[in-house]
Amino acid sequence: MGPVTTILSIQSSVAYGHVGNSAAVFPLQRLGVEVWPVHTVHFSNHTGYGAWRGPLMPADDVREVVTGIEERDALAEVDAVLSGYQGGEQIGEVILDAVARTKAANPNAIYACDPVMGNATSGCFVHPAIPVLLRERVVPQADLITPNQFELGFLTETEPADLDSTLASVEAARALGPRTVLVTSVLRPDRPEGTIEMLAVHGDGAWIVQTPQLPMKANGSGDVTAALFTAHLLQTGDAGVALGRTVSSVFDLLQRTLDSGRRELQLVQSQDEIANPRMQFEVERIR
Repeated sequence: MGPVTTILSIQSSVAYGHVGNSAAVFPLQRLGVEVWPVHTVHFSNHTGYGAWRGPLMPADDVREVVTGIEERDALAEVDAVLSGYQGGEQIGEVILDAVARTKAANPNAIYACDPVMGNATSGCFVHPAIPVLLRERVVPQADLITPNQFELGFLTETEPADLDSTLASVEAARALGPRTVLVTSVLRPDRPEGTIEMLAVHGDGAWIVQTPQLPMKANGSGDVTAALFTAHLLQTGDAGVALGRTVSSVFDLLQRTLDSGRRELQLVQSQDEIANPRMQFEVERIR
């Protein structure tokens, strides 16, 4: 057995349901990844319910947890730092500090950032300072970003729509710093009705995969997607393969959740599809 992939995941946590670390940790573990969760909040449930309880972690407390890991001389083992929703500017600075410390300990480590800001349906739902922080401070430090199409446009101040304009927006994002961009929820005007796509750009290559668009909104699905793609990319070094495996697992997870009639992701119930993706969708290389 080869070396184990290790991910330091700095995200929110909920007791009930699956978002943030509560969505990312288990799928990563099912892939055989060693994952160290650092929580930025610990809520009873995700905020989509409109009511929740539990603490928002002070930035200094989050930093203390990372420092404790560093004091074990463990940051050298980390292959990637993964972050998602950033509730405030101070947390963003803590994450960037953790990335810098990790890369000092292991220069081969990457920073995978899911720049959570909103979506085409809801618009931007974070504090107005967050998109600025992401664009100016966070994304330039990232090696991999996983925006949806709306967030890609927001980050780059462009309007991605068809494939050409979306690829142009990806290159604008890569000009900020990241080598790799995964665009989730690509909705091209000319796509077949009832479909949705995911696009990955890495190096000189670009790959796209199309699936049926399921009639649902699933909190946490973006967190699962970012985690799986990061792990598959680290383990294979092939963005096309990573895209295919990620899309396959996420689609099966969403289909099972839809069939269950429940609001929360059926993550545990879908563990076999996460560990062994069925690869039921064709990945097309477009560049």
